[in-house]
Amino acid sequence: MKQNKNLELSLNGSIIKALFTLTIPILIANLLQSAYQIIDAYWVWKLGANAVAAVSVSFPVVFLLISIWTGFAIAGSTLIAQYVGQKNQKMVNHVAAQTLLMIVLVSLVLSAIWYTFAGGILNLMGVAPDVFPWALSFMRVSFIGIVFVFWFVMFQSIMRGVWEVKLPVYIVLWTVLLNFVLDPLLIFGYGPITGFWVSGAAIATFITQALASIIWIFVLLSGKYGIELKFKDLKPDFSYIKQAFNLWFPASIEMSSRAFWLILMTFLITSFGTQAIAAYWAGWNILQIVMIPALGLSMANAALIGQNIGAKNMQRASDIAKMSILISFGFLTVLWLIVFIFAPALIWFFIPWETEVIASGSVFLRTIALTFGFLGIQVAINGVFRASGNMIASLLLTLVSQLVLQFPLAYILSKHTDLGINWIWYSFPITYILISLISLAWFASGNWKKTKITREQTSIFEVSEESMTQQWVLK
Repeated sequence: MKQNKNLELSLNGSIIKALFTLTIPILIANLLQSAYQIIDAYWVWKLGANAVAAVSVSFPVVFLLISIWTGFAIAGSTLIAQYVGQKNQKMVNHVAAQTLLMIVLVSLVLSAIWYTFAGGILNLMGVAPDVFPWALSFMRVSFIGIVFVFWFVMFQSIMRGVWEVKLPVYIVLWTVLLNFVLDPLLIFGYGPITGFWVSGAAIATFITQALASIIWIFVLLSGKYGIELKFKDLKPDFSYIKQAFNLWFPASIEMSSRAFWLILMTFLITSFGTQAIAAYWAGWNILQIVMIPALGLSMANAALIGQNIGAKNMQRASDIAKMSILISFGFLTVLWLIVFIFAPALIWFFIPWETEVIASGSVFLRTIALTFGFLGIQVAINGVFRASGNMIASLLLTLVSQLVLQFPLAYILSKHTDLGINWIWYSFPITYILISLISLAWFASGNWKKTKITREQTSIFEVSEESMTQQWVLK
């Protein structure tokens, strides 16, 4: 009954009500999830600038590994949302099981490979000798625990596809509370418990994510939340894998390019010294917090648009997209003023008493804050393209934004002129404005809901009753 009411709101109810009903729990979950970074940062800064730099240089590499297979979660949630719109429960269950299977197998392999080459990666990044040991220990523990991070990301994506967004909030809440206790205990130690310094933060995250993963596997097995995981569906279905690959590959390339861009930017900023990378890391953490409302809205509009596309209600899908773009732009435009005014205090929270870092980080924040609204436009439109299955559009926008526009601009102006590191900061707002205008033009063209999208729906979603019957008989 609950799922039917949610689907009715998605397909026929108030668009604003549907967006906020879905966005608010996602927003809360994302805020709680970001608390991991905040809690880690709070305790790590007590170890000094080298510890902060160790986490800073490790994060882009860990993010790259996560990004490679986050595409599976995106593909799975897109497929599930559209099957929900079709009211095809069998395929909802099947897609969930196949997505789980692929992520489990691949994450185990990748975790082992990246653990082995962690030291070589840090050497390539040119990490300073006084930072290297801490970065290596933090990165290796993170690679071990990345398996559970994969699983939980997938769980949240699948739950959004069936409009079950409250349960992840409860799970994330208790894991954050547990992480709050474990972080100081494992970083500094207490009594008979030995402190692990920087790697203690990664160990705490590993423990909490592992427990969360165990919980959500039992949730899927219970069948009480819109999806019922059945063991027969865990048998590899190569026809589905081929279909999902068409969504996964560009989505993964997009996410990986974001991580690759982060690594390039980290290389560039590291060349300006430890204080520069510490300032960037503090400012980056605040930017991620600011982005949470836009990302939550983007995830919500992706679920709603996907369900309406599945129900062949393209006009409503378009109306939802336009509303989400306006809301995202307006909300992030308001946030810029708060960040601009309180920039020094926000940086101080992460790295107190480091005067030069606070000054540089404040310049970074104030420089990018003025164009938060344009960033909100891009994030909202990315959600629209992903929901429609048009991952290529999202991929191309990301590549143009980060690797064609921003990094070359930041590198040339900071390294080949006398402008210095401030021009790395200026590259952010310039890119936000340009790519938001390109995104709006692409969205306005309507191509995201025309020929290419129709072919995706025909091959993946609009399976005839006869072919569906044959598929399940063969199983």
